Amino acid sequence: MPAAHPPEDELRRSIVEASARVIALGLSQGTSGNISVRFGDGFLVTPSGIPPEDLAPEHIVPMDFSGRHAHPLAPSSEWRFHRDILASRPEIGAVVHAHPPYATGFAICGREIPAVHYMIAMAGGPTIRCAPYAPYGTEALSEAALAALEGRSCCLLANHGMIATGPDLAKALWLAVEVEALCRQYAIALQVGTPVLLDDAEIARTVERFKSYGPRRIDTPAPDVAVGQEDRTGQA
Repeated sequence: MPAAHPPEDELRRSIVEASARVIALGLSQGTSGNISVRFGDGFLVTPSGIPPEDLAPEHIVPMDFSGRHAHPLAPSSEWRFHRDILASRPEIGAVVHAHPPYATGFAICGREIPAVHYMIAMAGGPTIRCAPYAPYGTEALSEAALAALEGRSCCLLANHGMIATGPDLAKALWLAVEVEALCRQYAIALQVGTPVLLDDAEIARTVERFKSYGPRRIDTPAPDVAVGQEDRTGQA
């Protein structure tokens, strides 16, 4: 389960900052993409149609898990899959949806990402699945996304983009960056030759090791690491 929620104003600021980071990192363009964070008995989500450079904390829309909101701005058109992911996966605290070039390129082709690199383990299994196409903002898209995310922390959406999740927003954004990097590496490998895939057993071992991998606050102690193993910073 996610840790206790930070104050609402802190979460709102973090969503605004992450929205700007998504654009700066080249993960989305214009007003495409959206972010949500679990809060209280519901969640906070970016509004529809406001570019990140104009976004302010007060623009972030609170919603409950029935899909209701009482805010002058409309929530993101993709609020439904944000709601459904957070409602069905209590270990998830944040969702980042973006349209990064390489991940979206594979999504346009309807192709999942196989185990071409050990970093695939960040997805929670040996593939990053691609959900079948459904129109944006629909219940059908939400259902397709939930199925693609079963046992996974990220997925592609056919002819659309990518979803990354995490116990908090920092880890969800980190995962979005890593997914796009992996997709870029896979695209390059396909141009070079035939990618060599890692087997499921190796990925299963790496998934276990990755349970303590990823970004952490500098005031959070590193996990205990056995001699000869690496911690999440890559240091022995």
